[in-house]
Amino acid sequence: MPDLQDGESVEMAGSGAKPYVLKNVGGVYSCSCPAWRNQSLAIEKRTCKHLRKLRGDEAEEARIGSDLPEKVREPGVESAAPPLLLAESWDSVLDPTGWWLSEKLDGVRAYWDGKRFLSRLGNRFHAPDWFVQRFPDVPLDGELWLGRKMFQRAVSIVRRQDKSELWKEIRYVVFDVPQLEKSFEKRLDFITECMNEKKPPYAQAHKHQVCRGIQHLQEELARLESLGGEGLMMRKPGSKYESGRSSTLLKVKNFRDAEARVLKHLEGAGRHKGRLGALMVEMEDGTTFSVGTGFSDAERENPPPVGSLITFRYQELSEAGVPRFPSFVAVRDIPESAPDPAPSVKKAAKAIPEPAPNKAAPPAKTTESKPRRFECSEGKSNKFWEVSVNGKEMTVHFGRIGTDGQTKTKEFADETAAQREADKLIAEKTEKGYEEVEG
Repeated sequence: MPDLQDGESVEMAGSGAKPYVLKNVGGVYSCSCPAWRNQSLAIEKRTCKHLRKLRGDEAEEARIGSDLPEKVREPGVESAAPPLLLAESWDSVLDPTGWWLSEKLDGVRAYWDGKRFLSRLGNRFHAPDWFVQRFPDVPLDGELWLGRKMFQRAVSIVRRQDKSELWKEIRYVVFDVPQLEKSFEKRLDFITECMNEKKPPYAQAHKHQVCRGIQHLQEELARLESLGGEGLMMRKPGSKYESGRSSTLLKVKNFRDAEARVLKHLEGAGRHKGRLGALMVEMEDGTTFSVGTGFSDAERENPPPVGSLITFRYQELSEAGVPRFPSFVAVRDIPESAPDPAPSVKKAAKAIPEPAPNKAAPPAKTTESKPRRFECSEGKSNKFWEVSVNGKEMTVHFGRIGTDGQTKTKEFADETAAQREADKLIAEKTEKGYEEVEG
């Protein structure tokens, strides 16, 4: 059968006046026909009669994983999410002494069912046969990992469907055995024995150590962060593997403090209408962003003046260098030239008027982003969440997969603020287990 190489496309006559276009982009096949476009499946799981005609039924069935075993399939569903253990966040109060510590890998979570890899949503990762050589035939839980700060490249490789040589950069780091009804320590021993006996070239056991106390935890966290690591995972000693979120598995991340100069006040909406909604601030390196949480009602009524230096807390920096989840802590310094704190945002705006617009200049263009769709499956719960930004408006569409769902739109002070809120919500959804899908 003929096939398309990476980046190639071909036209095929259909029922419409124009021929349909079939493409292969990074191993993901697509067709411009309505039957392909209107499927409510992840883009890599779709097929149609035109792709089957071009590639053959056997090749398409192998590609989309329609031969998945019954234990990971449900009637009428392309694939079912594997029963993975999900982490809660450490509350900084629980004594970690005796718990098992390991690095929180910024890779792609993958469930090995004994024959193939599945994502958290049950989508198949098309690993080459040579990659899974000498893998055990029992279910494993781990991450397809490339290295620290290499998440985006890892994703771009494992989501391909052409089983390329790029998989040689990836390692499957194993940290649990879901169906082994024994303590966590026994499961770790089983992983070590499997790796030593079978010696799979592209799989390895994840390293764990026993925590000696909070100081040890903090030192290990600081060490990993200095190397570019994402954080730590803590596993309760003697615990069993269970499906869903559990307090026996905790993730540990640091929030950091930094300083920034206040550029302007952004008026609030809803409960904060008529007073401070957020501060637009600038860091020493020129990075600008807004800080909208951490303020008391009194601070929103009398916000830090423009020009003042504030301290804020954040979790980590994005790839663009922007602090994630910034929260106001305190005013660090107020320059003598700064105006008196305003009793309200509106009055403060009068004290520092915005420059008059140039009447000769053309109106600013409003950009509209393509909706981004995320899905999450936990047990019998299958949900979707979409977000898009149109100028100063952000729209979210959410609900159960297969339903019309609900839509909510919120207006912000400017387009930057709307996009920033969308990015924040995306980060929160991803943290909760949602995976982005293309549609």
